[in-house]
Amino acid sequence: MARALLFNAAALCAGAYTARAALFQDPSHLSPNKAYDYIIVGGGAAGSVLANRLTEVPNSQVLLVEAGSSDFEDLTIQVPNFAGRLGGTKFDWNFTTTPQPGFNGRSIAFERGHVLGGSTAINFMTFTRGSRDDWDRWANVTGDKGWSWESIFPYAKKLEHFVPPQDGRNISDEVDISVHGLNGPVHASVPAFHVSTDGRVLNATQELADEFPFNRDMNSGDPIGIGWTPCTIAGGVRQSSALSYLAPILNTRSNLDVVVNTHATKILQTGTSGGLPEFKGVQLSQPGAKKTLTLHANKELILSAGSVKTPQLLMLSGIGDSSELSKLNIKTVVDLPDVGKNLQDHPFLTNPFSVNSTNTLDILNNATISAQQLSIWQQQNHTGLLALPAGSQIGWLRLPENSSVFEESGVGADPSAGPTSAHWETILFDGFIGFSGAPPSDGNFFTAFTVMTSPTSRGNITLNTTDPFAAPIINPGYLTTPFDILTIREGIKAIRRFTSAPAWEGWITGEFGAFAEAQTDEEIEEYARTNAQTIDHVSGTVRMGKSGSAKQGGSGALDSDLKVKGAVGLRVVDASIFPFIPAAHTQVPTYIVAERAADLIKADAAAEANKHKKHHY
Repeated sequence: MARALLFNAAALCAGAYTARAALFQDPSHLSPNKAYDYIIVGGGAAGSVLANRLTEVPNSQVLLVEAGSSDFEDLTIQVPNFAGRLGGTKFDWNFTTTPQPGFNGRSIAFERGHVLGGSTAINFMTFTRGSRDDWDRWANVTGDKGWSWESIFPYAKKLEHFVPPQDGRNISDEVDISVHGLNGPVHASVPAFHVSTDGRVLNATQELADEFPFNRDMNSGDPIGIGWTPCTIAGGVRQSSALSYLAPILNTRSNLDVVVNTHATKILQTGTSGGLPEFKGVQLSQPGAKKTLTLHANKELILSAGSVKTPQLLMLSGIGDSSELSKLNIKTVVDLPDVGKNLQDHPFLTNPFSVNSTNTLDILNNATISAQQLSIWQQQNHTGLLALPAGSQIGWLRLPENSSVFEESGVGADPSAGPTSAHWETILFDGFIGFSGAPPSDGNFFTAFTVMTSPTSRGNITLNTTDPFAAPIINPGYLTTPFDILTIREGIKAIRRFTSAPAWEGWITGEFGAFAEAQTDEEIEEYARTNAQTIDHVSGTVRMGKSGSAKQGGSGALDSDLKVKGAVGLRVVDASIFPFIPAAHTQVPTYIVAERAADLIKADAAAEANKHKKHHY
């Protein structure tokens, strides 16, 4: 059963009850004299985790700042099937990329969550941790074994509360429950019930087992193969970070304040410590407001604003590449060239097939049926077709070891993290999914995604104005390396091999649209460049690396404890810290990062307290 939706904004307004957190709609309602130990900028995946975990310490006072609203219980967010409706709404920052050469000069929408819960409130809810090799690579590049698979696995279980699907079926052949958490805040499950394509997909994995093996549980550390889609849906309701980490404590913890509709416009230097600038101050404001509020954190200022806004805020505050900051007459306080660089993301396409069926989820394109299903969802305990995710099966797959792509692209060594890390992903959906234009007015379809999950292309976030309310320049650099375009090409060809298995005979009647027209390698590459989009996994723009400055052999903008190099009192905790994007949907890796970061922050606070205690005596 889904958790009750616990958040009551009216009851949680400032001063309602001393035993409750306070929710503020305007920063002017905050007391400038209140002492906060931690100020967290950004109420998305990571910020929600930190707000919860840091207020577990009763005497820690925490402020969580969110630029979006507190409307994470909006119907469009709650209903899983409505995920595709959230882009371009008030819940989205509505960013746009620069024209992308790898996308034939197209600029595309760049969706990021603008509501309490961040992108976990608008994403497609896939719950994947990444591979053992993904995490071990992080440990290797940072020199910190705390980021290894073995070390993060307890956090992966700590955050999760796996629940049975709505239909109550036996899922012993769909999930290895031993690798899942059963008591964490984030409720997750497999699809609510089976759909018409499930049997065909599973049969195809048996018929083509060498190339497309069945994987019982892709959260085991070895995700290679095709299996059931794990998702942050429980009891037919989306489980965002706000619902998972914030709603349960907003009624019970008086040491948490939350302010929404509020932007952090600048980080402020508050002094020096050990010869380094100390940043524990932050300016808060709202668009169009004439006044700003300045607050200070006693212990740490934590940026969890995401892979676009976190580097933007750092650069606006004089922390970044001095050669770029000087162009806007921003005084450099900390010269950190890696800020805004190393942007990584997963480009993808949807490849549709026409099918001989009248039993696909395309029926939801009928307005009458869709309205009926919404009534079922609302009146029958969140059941029905709207409780399903966008794809009942998901696959993580690799190029063959002898693939010509490695030589043809000139990449040399395999750029993936290792043999348990996928080069590309597929999501298999019982219906038509497209991201440009309206769906076909009639017909029935099956859609297979092709997602590039081990990109070698890199992009960046830069400034073109000092206005903190304006969007920065977002240049993801999609498909700018031969390896990336060739891998996505080979993934599309592999999808055609998968759908040629006997399991699909007589059911798939043909390919559809531009996909059908792309047959030669050159045509497939052009089809990819003309139609690819982002699956919205932007990361890496304030990457962590080895400790020490570049001159000392260090790397990255952060050390492995996520502290900003060359500064004191400032930490970054969100997907921008990723040194390499994992072959995974990024919400769960972000949760894991934040869970570990919370422990690192608590440990530092305890060490500091002990130091003062010893000094006192």
